[in-house]
Amino acid sequence: MRSKSNTIRTNRAVTTLATLLAGALALTACSSSDDKKGGTESSSTATGSGLDLPKLDGVNLEVAAVWTGQEQKNFKQVLGEFEKRTGAKVTFVPAQDPIINFLGSKIAGGQPPDVAMLPQPGAIKQAVDKKWAKPLGAQAQAELAKNYSQGWQDIGKVDGKQYGVYYKAANKSLIWYNAKAFENAGAKEPKTWQELLTAAQAVYDSGVTPFSVGGADGWTLTDWFENVYLSQAGPEKYDQLAQHKIKWTDPSVKQALTTLAQIWGKKDYVAGGADGALQTEFPASVTQTFTGGDQPKAAMVYEGDFAQVNIGETKAKVGTDAKVFPFPAVGSTAPVVSGGDAAVILKDSKGAQALATFLASPEAATIQAKLGGYLSPNKNVPASAYPNAVQQTIAKALIASGDDFRFDMSDQAPQAFGGTPGKGEWKDLQDFLKNPKDVAGTQAKLEKDAAAAYGSGS
Repeated sequence: MRSKSNTIRTNRAVTTLATLLAGALALTACSSSDDKKGGTESSSTATGSGLDLPKLDGVNLEVAAVWTGQEQKNFKQVLGEFEKRTGAKVTFVPAQDPIINFLGSKIAGGQPPDVAMLPQPGAIKQAVDKKWAKPLGAQAQAELAKNYSQGWQDIGKVDGKQYGVYYKAANKSLIWYNAKAFENAGAKEPKTWQELLTAAQAVYDSGVTPFSVGGADGWTLTDWFENVYLSQAGPEKYDQLAQHKIKWTDPSVKQALTTLAQIWGKKDYVAGGADGALQTEFPASVTQTFTGGDQPKAAMVYEGDFAQVNIGETKAKVGTDAKVFPFPAVGSTAPVVSGGDAAVILKDSKGAQALATFLASPEAATIQAKLGGYLSPNKNVPASAYPNAVQQTIAKALIASGDDFRFDMSDQAPQAFGGTPGKGEWKDLQDFLKNPKDVAGTQAKLEKDAAAAYGSGS
């Protein structure tokens, strides 16, 4: 039920997007002068839409999100622009995962933030079920309708009512690689899973560990699984598993886990081995791939476009030292998995509604697009706002896909299963990374946890 808006998709559409992405990512090298020019071109477009925001002098607002580091810093610049335009004062409240639990304690203490950035459709539904979330007003809805495809509007709805503004998107079907390590190994960008294994072997033979895995963060492992599963089992099965209409003991899950084990279970293919990976948080999994010259801790790291924020903490340049290819086709088509964060109002007020409206506008998204490591589903953000050719082409591909994407499966699940550290799918896949031979045991655990979270064994 939760992923209803994503069910009417076709293999052909997914293939089209994957092909577009593959072609687009061939343009990864781009001169810095072009990048800078792209940034300045966008500003006139962004300010030209004449967004009408109220005067909010004396109004104080709080926005909660789990973002840290550079991502948080960049978002604060967007909030700063809102303050400048309205006179409101906006405070960023750092939240912990799972954000629903964090919000629960805030609400119990009588201090809910005005707006929360929720990273899962499942979390939006929970916030609505608990009567925390407030529907978007007419102005925010009009801004959404103007700037978003129907698919991105629909995943912010619960029971037909609009609650979420998907301010941030992610393309979660990318593998980043150390260009020098690939060059030294004579490895080529793979288009299929078999070619990925061939490239990994070439890298391994050259003396570099093929993969870096941020296993301390269970969500990275769910993302690995989803890409393999979507490509291998197909979109229909993906939607069924996302809604728990088929069990995790299904043969299609067995096939995906067995496929994953070809990398996770191969000796010396994962930096630090399983134990090392389980102690490596996502940011370190990226930075260790792009430090150490031509002897990095690993040659490749799988994750979304947002990995660029972490690459930015190293000396590696995106497009030259750090390159990227679409997640290879495991089955007949390459996967396209998307994620995102939605602004949801918890305290209804003129100020909160104005902030939601601003976050639905191209102006807000353009500010963060220029700062890098960010992708917007807003179709009126100019591609030239993104700071390099890699991000520009990833953004174009996302917008070109229209409604034909699949949203992250674990994000569609109840948070107890798909979004809680040390529990449910996150924990089960961490255990599987530790022991990739135990496919049946992993399936049984996944099914038990899913059945409990979805409230039925079906």
